[in-house]
Amino acid sequence: MKEINFRNDILPLKNQLYRLALRITLDSAEAEDIVQETLIKIWNRRETWNEIENIEAFCFTICRNLSLDSIKRQSNQFASLDEAQTDRADNTRNPSEQTIQHDQLNIVRQIVDGLPEKQRSCIQLRDFEGKSYKDIAAILEISEEQVKVNIFRGRQAIKQKFQEMENFGV
Repeated sequence: MKEINFRNDILPLKNQLYRLALRITLDSAEAEDIVQETLIKIWNRRETWNEIENIEAFCFTICRNLSLDSIKRQSNQFASLDEAQTDRADNTRNPSEQTIQHDQLNIVRQIVDGLPEKQRSCIQLRDFEGKSYKDIAAILEISEEQVKVNIFRGRQAIKQKFQEMENFGV
C-alpha cells in the first residue's frame, strides 16, 4: 500500500473539498471552516491512513458529513449547489448565444438545487467534480448501482423540468 503524505496526497484536495462544502452549505465562510475542520480531522487520524483504502474518498466523506451537519445545525432545508465556474470566454458565440446559454445553465442549476439530497450529491460529485462511480459510492456510503440509479433519476428529472420550463417560456 502506498505511503500517504499529507502535503502531497491530502492538501491538494482542499479546493475540491471547499467546492463540495460550498455547494452544500451555500456559505463561503462556513465552507472554509468545514474544509479546515476536515483537514484537522484527517490529520488527527494520521495513524490510520495506511488502513484507509481510498484516502480521497475518505476526505470527501468527512467533508460531506461535516457540511450536512452544518446545514442541519442551521435548520437550512434548502441546501443547493453554487454556480460552477463556467464563465469561460467563448469567442465562437455571439453575445446573444452566450446569454441564452448562461440563462439555460442557471435554470439547470436551479433544477439541480431542487433535487433530493442523494440525487443532488451524486450529480454534483459526478458532473461537477468528475468523480468515478466507485469514488462516489465510497463517499456517500452507498453501492455503485445506487449511484447510477440516483444519477439517472436526477438527470431525468432535470431534463423533464428543463423541458417544462422551456415550453412555458420561463
